[in-house]
Amino acid sequence: MTAQPATSTTGDRKVAKLFGLEGESWMKHANAASVWTRFSVVSLLALAIWSREWIGIWCLIPIGLSIAWMFVNPLLFDVPESTRNWASRSVLGERIWVDRDKVELPDQFRSRAASLVANAYSTIGMGLLAFGLIDLNLLAVVTGILITHGGKAWYLDRVQLLFAQMKDRNPEYASWDY
Repeated sequence: MTAQPATSTTGDRKVAKLFGLEGESWMKHANAASVWTRFSVVSLLALAIWSREWIGIWCLIPIGLSIAWMFVNPLLFDVPESTRNWASRSVLGERIWVDRDKVELPDQFRSRAASLVANAYSTIGMGLLAFGLIDLNLLAVVTGILITHGGKAWYLDRVQLLFAQMKDRNPEYASWDY
């Protein structure tokens, strides 16, 4: 099976562009501190939405700040000193996955099934989180956050395995592993 022509665009690439992830900006995104602090976005947003009970309309300020944190976070970190950690390698694998229409992937990574299942799992968590925030049900909120993070972590683990295989096949990818 060969890669599709480079003129095609994956939906993942469109999302990456939305977050400014093109070329070397991926390396700042791969900073492990950036990866781990991005996990805080869902919790911060949930807390900000819940705060409507305490501060009313003023909750829009922490909601806006939480959303801004999602976009600004990678800009606050430098290129990592080392990418030899799970978090950095997961971002590098995500970079390869985004470009899957341009590169030949190993057989076990060609299917979008794992990505779709991980996203579906996260979506279930987001649904439970939304219910919890509407109903002010703390158990539903916490469970929704954990399920959402579980789906994302599984996806990241899958793409770090992709990076581990691809770095041995491609000198450019190998250069990302330092």
